[in-house]
Amino acid sequence: MAKHASYKGLTVVITGASSGFGKGVAQKLSEEGANVVLAARRTALIEELARQCGPNAVAVTTDISDEGDMQRLMDTALSRFGKIDVWFNNAGLGILGSFTDTPLKDLNRLVDINMIGTMYGTHLALRQFKKQGHGTLINMSSFVSKVPLPFGAAYTATKFGITGMTGGIYEEMKLEGHNGIHVCAVHPWVTDTPWVEHLANYSGHEIVLGPVDAPEKVIDVIIGLIDRPKADVDVGFKSKAAVASFELMPQVVEYLNGRSLLGMLRSAPEAGNSAGSLHQPKDEGTEVSGKMRDRLKKKLAGDK
Repeated sequence: MAKHASYKGLTVVITGASSGFGKGVAQKLSEEGANVVLAARRTALIEELARQCGPNAVAVTTDISDEGDMQRLMDTALSRFGKIDVWFNNAGLGILGSFTDTPLKDLNRLVDINMIGTMYGTHLALRQFKKQGHGTLINMSSFVSKVPLPFGAAYTATKFGITGMTGGIYEEMKLEGHNGIHVCAVHPWVTDTPWVEHLANYSGHEIVLGPVDAPEKVIDVIIGLIDRPKADVDVGFKSKAAVASFELMPQVVEYLNGRSLLGMLRSAPEAGNSAGSLHQPKDEGTEVSGKMRDRLKKKLAGDK
């Protein structure tokens, strides 16, 4: 990606910065001279990332579902850098398995993290952007916000909520005349990040999903929105094809998606139930990539 002089001095808040998209965006933007404010629950990981990113990076231990944590994140960014140009609501988790086999406490926790956490970040960012007169909000959603996923119903619900909230706010900013404030929703396909390591699993089987996109594809799209904001972005061919197909044949696509996921789950080795990182963050899954493509290749080779 070409270097942008405009990123020097740009202040970017990134939630979910300890791995996956958040870590990748932080690394690239810091290389381009941006100030990065790194938020996640895993303190040691974001502090090490801040050291790697250099003197214009700061780590803030943050549970995005905690309003006080999110306010402290905002206050730290402003006290350190004086402004916030971009706020990237990236942190989120998932649940796969039967809806009725999943404990209600885990379903509620997923909503608190994905939906309520994103709402906290959105509210804080937009209030600051209105004071400044400018800013770009980027909310991480998913293709499942447009194509419901059986055996991932609660995850789907949170992504529908994020996409709906972001779309409504986009129109609100236009109607209020805030031309310097940009609101974006990003909808990637299943991507090779450590998402699987952290999701709650009530399927009874190991989770091996595919085909998956490379995380770099999504990271480049996210950073591209800083220069060229768009209200709604479906990332990659597979995401665009899934959305277009669902619009034409919703019942067929939903059924086929469910059958495909069910087949992948049932063909995988058995595994016990796990709440993943919902209540406490896990030690594993610390890089931009989750090595899902390697696991899928091994699985396919073993099936032959």
